Amino acid sequence: MASSEQAEIAIPAWWQQILSSQRREARRILAELVATRGLMPLLMKARNGGQWTPAEKEEILGHLRRMAHLSPYLIALVLPGSMLFLPAYAWWLDRRRLNRGD
Repeated sequence: MASSEQAEIAIPAWWQQILSSQRREARRILAELVATRGLMPLLMKARNGGQWTPAEKEEILGHLRRMAHLSPYLIALVLPGSMLFLPAYAWWLDRRRLNRGD
């Protein structure tokens, strides 16, 4: 027997179910986040002075709907105190501020 098989035998069935469901949900979240990779360039287009086409607006709505399905997993953002960190996080993410001289 391989050591991984021994480890699986030693773990109770209910614990294996918990681990497998956790892995399944982690893969689902990762797949959804990868699918939203094109959202930031679309959002920045309006900020950079461009305008969204109707197709781009539909794409943005699709991304937002996809992210809304992930909201139960992002519950940590609405816990008490987490809102205090969002402005600092946004400031840190805005790397272009250095180019603008802010």
